[in-house]
Amino acid sequence: MDLELGLALARARRARGLRWDPRPGDHFVVPDRDLDDTVFVVSDMVVEVVQTAVGPVLAFNGTTEWALDSIEVDEAVWLPLEHQLREQLGEDLVSLAVVASPDLGPEQAPPGYAVTVRRGADEQRYLDVSPEAAYARAVLDGLSRPSR
Repeated sequence: MDLELGLALARARRARGLRWDPRPGDHFVVPDRDLDDTVFVVSDMVVEVVQTAVGPVLAFNGTTEWALDSIEVDEAVWLPLEHQLREQLGEDLVSLAVVASPDLGPEQAPPGYAVTVRRGADEQRYLDVSPEAAYARAVLDGLSRPSR
């Protein structure tokens, strides 16, 4: 997924209440500090989640050339991976399908992807250019709906 689109969807999910409990392998960005184009990965060797009295912080250990020692988790924007978005959808996820543009032949158009979810008695489809972006749209829409 394009980083700009991924960041916009991630910010929207966070604004709608998606909680992030940092784990090794998670991707995130530190926005509004001239680092928007840099994707960090939580790792036991370089970036650690440290529990403090005020909550979790991300500690940039071993990064001697960078003055930023740690930030609060709320200052970072989580960029969930495809499998993490599927986990967020849980049992609501029905399917992921490749879809072609009806106006173009299969050789002319790149594939699109449709995620179908069932919420209550209704099914909704979310279309995008990558599976990850389609899953992200489904999660975002689910966050704007009342809890079951």
